[in-house]
Amino acid sequence: MASIALYGFGRIGRQFLRVGLLEGLFEPVAIADIGDEATLAALFAVDTNYGRWHEPVAGSTGQLTIGERKIPYLNSAKEVPDWAALGAAVVVDCSGRATTRAGAQVHLDRGAKCVLVSTASKTLADCDAVLLKGINLDSFDPAAHHIVSMGSCTTNALAVAIKVILENFGIQYGLFSTLHSYTNTQSLTDQPMKDRRDSWAAAENIIPSSSGAARALQFIWPGLQITGKAYRIPTRTGSIAELNLVTEKECTVQEVNDAFRAAAQEGVVNFLHGVIDVLEDEWASSRIVGDPHSCLIDLPLTAKEGNLLSVAAWYDNEWGFSNRLAEVAAYLAARL
Repeated sequence: MASIALYGFGRIGRQFLRVGLLEGLFEPVAIADIGDEATLAALFAVDTNYGRWHEPVAGSTGQLTIGERKIPYLNSAKEVPDWAALGAAVVVDCSGRATTRAGAQVHLDRGAKCVLVSTASKTLADCDAVLLKGINLDSFDPAAHHIVSMGSCTTNALAVAIKVILENFGIQYGLFSTLHSYTNTQSLTDQPMKDRRDSWAAAENIIPSSSGAARALQFIWPGLQITGKAYRIPTRTGSIAELNLVTEKECTVQEVNDAFRAAAQEGVVNFLHGVIDVLEDEWASSRIVGDPHSCLIDLPLTAKEGNLLSVAAWYDNEWGFSNRLAEVAAYLAARL
């Protein structure tokens, strides 16, 4: 079993663990956070978005118990755990504070062989590689890649759609907009926040926000000319990105949709099966809550006007991303 430790037990950390246990990908050698065991156990046991865990869950001093599993818990408020002593080869940092090299390096200094960062690094210099399943994960080099970024949920969704378009029709340039469920960076009530737009109640407003997805995509495809922005919307989870592109080759809506259908089929050479799916019918965001794919292309929304192509990609920004994070963590650990 992969020797993986989890640092940060928030929204993504808890879903990451759920996926890992449900799919038999790993059982963590340790979990570290700054909360108390009883509260963290309760949050894992009953999740507002994804329901109740199917086994008893309890927290006691220095331990989380999930079913028959007894997982060591360390309070990291004062220091990062000694990963070497715990036998953790891969540390998955879900704290949101490892976006710089210094923030991730501390895990290596404490004995980890590899750090998987569950968000986009600030710059390419802040990580050794940006690796996404179905895109470039097979380029992992254990000797060179010690700090690996997974980008964001939006990065993973867009990268899948971009890969299909790039390989079939080429891309000159493009813009994207993502309608993304609100997150912990925002406030439930009107109050001053660091980012002024976040000062208004998240459940009552559409709030323009920045997106690090464009930067992360350029880490993977340095010549890619795509940028975009995000809007936080009043939903708990479930997001959609609209990707507007000028392609290098002429294409029709039918040809584009057929390319996405082919990518979603089992056994295709680009390994996107299980990472991408397509929706043939007309749906709203509730359809994709709890869906494990990084990207679900809404085929009826594909449109073409002149040389401008528009594609819509749904994604559960928590569950879909956590599935990829768990799979990538297991992949890295198996190769160290």
